[in-house]
Amino acid sequence: MPTSPEQPDTNALVKSAMRSLHKRLSDMMVLQGRALAVTNQQRSDIKSLHDAEFKVFSQFGEDGIIQYLIRETKISQEESIFIEFGVESYLESNTRFLLVNNNWKGLVFDGAEQNVAAIKKQDFYWRNDLTAVHAWIDRDNINQLIKNAGFSGDIGLLSVDIDGNDYWVWQAIDVVNPVIVAVEWNSIFGSEAPISIPYDPKFFRTTAHFSNLYYGASIAALEQLGQQKGYSLIGSNSTGNNLFFVRNDRVGPLKVLTAKEAYVESKIRESRDEQYKLSFIAGKQRLKLIEDMLVKNVKTGETNTLSESVAAFNHIHTTNS
Repeated sequence: MPTSPEQPDTNALVKSAMRSLHKRLSDMMVLQGRALAVTNQQRSDIKSLHDAEFKVFSQFGEDGIIQYLIRETKISQEESIFIEFGVESYLESNTRFLLVNNNWKGLVFDGAEQNVAAIKKQDFYWRNDLTAVHAWIDRDNINQLIKNAGFSGDIGLLSVDIDGNDYWVWQAIDVVNPVIVAVEWNSIFGSEAPISIPYDPKFFRTTAHFSNLYYGASIAALEQLGQQKGYSLIGSNSTGNNLFFVRNDRVGPLKVLTAKEAYVESKIRESRDEQYKLSFIAGKQRLKLIEDMLVKNVKTGETNTLSESVAAFNHIHTTNS
């Protein structure tokens, strides 16, 4: 039954109030993040990426790390552009703080159409120069997708987080030349074996293995890829799920780390049981769950089970030491 002028639509009023509250909370978060970024700029005790961490819209401490790196690498106004994929609804991401705090131009992708539709309904979409594209990304289409959206050349940041083919997609990207690259990695694969899941354009983490732990690449594999593409490994976040690389011509005073030096064992307990319910497995037991899954050694090209690949690398390493 329609409401009369004397009877306002209660649902509409509630929704309007919730939108207003959400906007005020977001504004407060941005102000707090801005204050933390300024504080970091004045500090002389930042010795690693962990020291620079703070969270505004990122999943963990990536917002602080990115603010620190864009200062240290002296990103120019022309380079103040980001590309991120695997953003879901963009409420939690590596680049949203860059968008609203630093006024960077950006391009984001997600494989779910409803997520992209949700992004386009947000105030930050029309208030800022953001392009959101619905696409299932693979190594064969990524360059064309970026080019079709009007992006190419030098950019400030590329953030890769697709829970699967991260190694293979970053390897393929050549249409843009980012100063900083943030890429998700799988710490369960260990610190030394250069391995990734074998490339599969239809790879979906949740169905690849019930545990949800079989995805991505090791830190050693991504370090090697970074070197091939002209990047130095600067470190991981303290949570052990995102790596940060800087283009060699912009490293400056930043300390370059080896994979072994940068390795952080993730404490995230996101494992599932065979009914896809959280099982909270931690430590080395996570490796046991997926030890029979196939991984590819990106250095030799060999494909073996995860346990065989790690054991073979450890044997060679021990023999040669």
